[in-house]
Amino acid sequence: MTTNPLYRYFAGITEQTFECRLGVADPPLIDYITDLLLRFMRSDAVFRVRNPSGERLQGVADMFAEAEARVGVARREVHRHIGDFTLFWSGVYPEMLEKPAAGANRVQDYHDHGKRAYYIASTIETDRAAGAPAEILERLSDLFDLCAFGLGEVRREWERKTGDDTLFLIN
Repeated sequence: MTTNPLYRYFAGITEQTFECRLGVADPPLIDYITDLLLRFMRSDAVFRVRNPSGERLQGVADMFAEAEARVGVARREVHRHIGDFTLFWSGVYPEMLEKPAAGANRVQDYHDHGKRAYYIASTIETDRAAGAPAEILERLSDLFDLCAFGLGEVRREWERKTGDDTLFLIN
């Protein structure tokens, strides 16, 4: 357990939301989601995937293409990031997703891409010490919709507590 006050703040809200309100008693999953919130406070973490020329990739399709161009742990980490990216935006800030074209549902697309990305990441063999355990990534794939809903509830709770509807991204 970390002594970082911001981590403890997010951990408390996330644990209360997932365990008490949603009935998800899964400490490793809740810890992962708490860590995601803390990591994604930094904009360089949100947009960390880069192409070979060093440009930040912001589109999910571009990230998938980059993931497929990589091998091993690097491929797994890009797929994991796609899952994290889509979970964060569709859960915490769904209103920030672009207005969809006629008949499109951008939030649902993010859910579908996130589930797929987490599943792929969970199937790539890696050293146990490297990144999130495959079991967590597989559960994130299976429970993506619930986790996104839960993140929305976490946001509502911090808004209620702070009176602020923003999560400050730090460069």
